[in-house]
Amino acid sequence: MPTVTARPRRPTATRSAGKAVATRSAPRPRPVVLRVAVVALGLGFGATLALGVTAESWSQVRAPGGVAMFLGSMTGLAGTYLALVMVLLVSRVPIVERVLGQDGLLRAHRRLAPWPLSLIAAHVALLTLAYAQAAHTGPVRELGVLVGFPDVALATIGFGIMMAIGLVSIRAIRRRVPRERWWALHLLMYLALALSFAHVIALGPSFVNHPLTQLIWGALWVTTAGLVLAYRVGLPLVRTLRHQLVVSEVHEEGPDVVSVILRGRRLDRLAVSGGQFFEWRFLTPSMWWQAHPFSLSARPRPPYLRLTVKGVGDFSSALRHLRPGTRVAIEGPYGAFTAEARARAKAVLIAGGIGVTAVRALLEDLPPKSDPVVVLRASSEDDLVLADEVAELARQRKGRVHELVGSRSMVKIERLDELVPDLHQRDVFVAGPDAFVHRVVAWVRRLGVPDGAIHYEVYAL
Repeated sequence: MPTVTARPRRPTATRSAGKAVATRSAPRPRPVVLRVAVVALGLGFGATLALGVTAESWSQVRAPGGVAMFLGSMTGLAGTYLALVMVLLVSRVPIVERVLGQDGLLRAHRRLAPWPLSLIAAHVALLTLAYAQAAHTGPVRELGVLVGFPDVALATIGFGIMMAIGLVSIRAIRRRVPRERWWALHLLMYLALALSFAHVIALGPSFVNHPLTQLIWGALWVTTAGLVLAYRVGLPLVRTLRHQLVVSEVHEEGPDVVSVILRGRRLDRLAVSGGQFFEWRFLTPSMWWQAHPFSLSARPRPPYLRLTVKGVGDFSSALRHLRPGTRVAIEGPYGAFTAEARARAKAVLIAGGIGVTAVRALLEDLPPKSDPVVVLRASSEDDLVLADEVAELARQRKGRVHELVGSRSMVKIERLDELVPDLHQRDVFVAGPDAFVHRVVAWVRRLGVPDGAIHYEVYAL
């Protein structure tokens, strides 16, 4: 059976596994908030459609092009409303994010995405047909006439941006696009929605001569924009200025793996739980324009933070070259992969590769004598980074560690029920690469662990 091998440790400001932590934990998730939000969004969707229906008269529907006009208006309202919901899903509203976590929000975002794009495409086609029928002309000619209006021309540009984003998000294409370019393109969705706003109010059949509908729709857009600005811009800026993080040192942990030690101010006010992550923006000439998600690999120990990163792309590989004194902007903390998510007294923590960072930090938040079982999966002994710290933290909590080292054909993750006989009685926390996480989650479900006791997050777009 795999065993733990002790490794020498280099003393640094963040490496003492047993030292008391002087920071606050993140607030506990409140699932009832999510249920209220879902109900509110559902009622909003119904109200949006109701406003569209009441804005039309039977005589308007019976007129030439009336049916297409009505359907085009309704698909436009529904598609735009769902597009705003998509934006809200990634606006990082804390009370929702703490329940769903990064992975849950992105899953909801991906599942919803085809609907607004399809409805907005139908909206464009139906209204073009409606105006063509009303003018007794062809759809192509009528499209040229419509684009001649400034508001419609701007909306057409927005529509083109939306379709481009949708095309690039198709899985087969997405895999071939570097994360940085995909992320930058997605930021244009904000611009696309902004370009579309004016034509809705000025020309939409459900809005012309309907001031109440205009007021409600305008309030919806302003609220969405306000939440995005508050939680994606305002709050990160406040935390960045408050904590003033700078790189203190960078050192190697293993092959292509480095730890970045950061020094900051007032970190005792940073409410973060083990297992959470930040979006990190290192303010160098080549890196300032993009932010990437990395977990803390230890609970904060003021005045220090630590993240441990494996170089798998241009950005993560460049971290080894950071110089002391480099300023750092942060967004977060984010994630529901925390000890607060536990439904049971005992837990098993499973880490694949660099997923050990989240597991190691989460382990610090488990109570004494909680008997955790930790499973570390790696391709080689050198890839077992932070294993000595994990072993010490597990020992302090009367737990045990299993190391599974070797190729996938040699080491079967399906041995979990042998390593952890009482697996079905524990919470299961899984961190690591996408394929590894989903393979483990599928297996523990087959072993009878209910979804409410399975916790995981894949930090990928």
